[in-house]
Amino acid sequence: MKKTLFTGSCVALVTPFNDTGVDYKKLEELIEWHIKEGTDAILICGTTGEASTMPDEEHKEVVRFATEIINKRVHVMAGAGSNDTSHAIKLSQYCEGVGVDSILSVTPYYNKTTQEGLYQHFKAIAESITIPMVLYNVPSRTNLNINPATLKRLAEIENIAAVKECNLLQASEILYLCGDKLDLYSGEDGNVVPLLALGGKGVISVIANIIPGDTHKMVKSFLEGDIKTSRDLQIKSVPLEKALFCETNPIPIKAAMNLLGFNVGKCRLPLVEISETGMNQLKRAMSEYGLI
Repeated sequence: MKKTLFTGSCVALVTPFNDTGVDYKKLEELIEWHIKEGTDAILICGTTGEASTMPDEEHKEVVRFATEIINKRVHVMAGAGSNDTSHAIKLSQYCEGVGVDSILSVTPYYNKTTQEGLYQHFKAIAESITIPMVLYNVPSRTNLNINPATLKRLAEIENIAAVKECNLLQASEILYLCGDKLDLYSGEDGNVVPLLALGGKGVISVIANIIPGDTHKMVKSFLEGDIKTSRDLQIKSVPLEKALFCETNPIPIKAAMNLLGFNVGKCRLPLVEISETGMNQLKRAMSEYGLI
């Protein structure tokens, strides 16, 4: 049995930008707010953090800065994936060197390798570091699924600890094949309670950027046996979840944060500002939830 990295809500934190680059003062403010609000773990430089448009030196500095600010108060995970195995290894080794608690490694995109290629890719990364590794299976973005049988093989590697799973349809099969050798975290805010019901440990969340307390409470309540509170929070958030994914993430979540006065800046191209239709949907959902 492997040690669970965290239980609860891990926010996939946005990266605040200004005209000159990363707004580090704002990043520190966001981190402090999340810790105060009860967020259980913080993911730096994931998809929501726009790591794909961050040059390596900027990516590394954001990881280093955030890890230093968090200072072991909550679990810190760093996005270190790539479709180039060598590049992913170098990023992962850097993240370990600056003190992150775990890395998140996405399915290699575009190359569209085989299941054997996936196994060899993740195995090579895991063997290059000693800290825990979380796999990120998001077929809607990568056009490639990590099959349960491949996850079973990967779960035999000592420091591959968990998977951020976006394919709920295979969650039960993963748990059947991997047992307590691989923890599951929901990669979809709309599937938190269903995954917890199967034995998941929590969520790596976009919506937690604006409702960190409720996202933490959703998981905590379920794990403490208060299923009604957890279920009610999941159902209450449905319009908000739909609005936050009405356009490509993180376009709507950054718009929502700016509406709330967080001033996290714009997304970087090729992502653009939210459309008028999307903004109207977002405002309705935020108003219904009681945020504005």
